[in-house]
Amino acid sequence: MRLSFVGITPDTPDNGCPAVYVDEDTGDIWFQGETVTDSVALAEVARHSPVGTGESVVRLPPVMRSIVVEAASGTYERGRQGPGPHPRHG
Repeated sequence: MRLSFVGITPDTPDNGCPAVYVDEDTGDIWFQGETVTDSVALAEVARHSPVGTGESVVRLPPVMRSIVVEAASGTYERGRQGPGPHPRHG
């Protein structure tokens, strides 16, 4: 698996979320965000598509729209780094 970091909310603390990634091997888009636990919200989601045993519903704020579009369209910058800790190179 080769995950490419696409973007994070501009006002996120150094080790926070939400963020968007692309798996370069499969093209899957990964979302990091607040896990929805509100039973009313989950029931509304389940009205459209049942939430499977291994699935989660994740909420992203509106500021993430353009980042999701970057991931979906493939226009994101490969090799971009998020604000988290990074191993030292060379």
